[in-house]
Amino acid sequence: MMSYWQLMELILPVFAIVAIGVALRRVQWLTAAADESLLKLVVNFLYPCLIFESVAGNTALRDPRNLLWAPLAGFFTIALGIGVALYAGRALGLVRGTGLRTFALSVGVYNYGYIAIPLMAGLFSSGSLGVLLVHNVGCEAALWTVGVLVLAGVPLREGWRRLASPPVLSLLLALAVNLSSLGPHIPVVVMSAVHLCAVSAIPLGLLLIGATMENFILEKPQELFEARTTLGACLLRQGILPVAFLLLAKFLPCTLALKHVIVVQAAMPAGIFPIVLAKHYGGRPLTAVQVVMGTTVLGVLVIPLWLRLGLAWVSG
Repeated sequence: MMSYWQLMELILPVFAIVAIGVALRRVQWLTAAADESLLKLVVNFLYPCLIFESVAGNTALRDPRNLLWAPLAGFFTIALGIGVALYAGRALGLVRGTGLRTFALSVGVYNYGYIAIPLMAGLFSSGSLGVLLVHNVGCEAALWTVGVLVLAGVPLREGWRRLASPPVLSLLLALAVNLSSLGPHIPVVVMSAVHLCAVSAIPLGLLLIGATMENFILEKPQELFEARTTLGACLLRQGILPVAFLLLAKFLPCTLALKHVIVVQAAMPAGIFPIVLAKHYGGRPLTAVQVVMGTTVLGVLVIPLWLRLGLAWVSG
């Protein structure tokens, strides 16, 4: 079992790259004008390359339990978090028009990609990383159905259409290659090119996260904390919900690789994408920022604690 400080050394580089993104935006080396095109590059090309490389030859994904339980666990944990946060937000005195729906979405959607992926890669085998990426399809499904419905009441069919995205299509192609054992027949030059693109997906994504947050961190720091929203989000996202996740990891009849995925997800702070959704669907972006910043700052300290506790719990 890794010590607290060994786990801290594993997560600090992730947050360091986010901080570099803040600095790059500040000196205008990474400008706001580039955000949209770089985000499309990461989401529609580099991230699909990472998915394909991690899944195409992954023997762990030939186990039917990983193909069944992984996306179901992703969907359930996101939906559970949104539901719990919706009721908790009402108890905190939030109502529609003052950030209730944005609070529920922001607390419920944990950072299942840009922070979780490097942690999985550092802690476990490449097989576990592939299981994480299949799990994340369930997270995406919950985000674009349950999440968008809660935030804006968008028709369910619109949310499902969003799932026909390059990352999901890449996953389906990679699973087909994996299950048909075609991976060894792909030319080395092709896989080498995919690998070079894949390794750049997470660093560039983390830099973009930092750049996106620069305006709030350096220019409007007084708006980053609101006691009811920030403390409530931290209590839920990194106090109550992790307990539910660890119970699921312990008793779900799934593989050890998926248990590891759920443990890592239990430790995650809130994801950043609800900030974008709040802007797009008429939510309250500042509420999302307060949730993300509060849980992320606290996460630097508590992620190693939840990882140690969770890994000991599921292995015992």
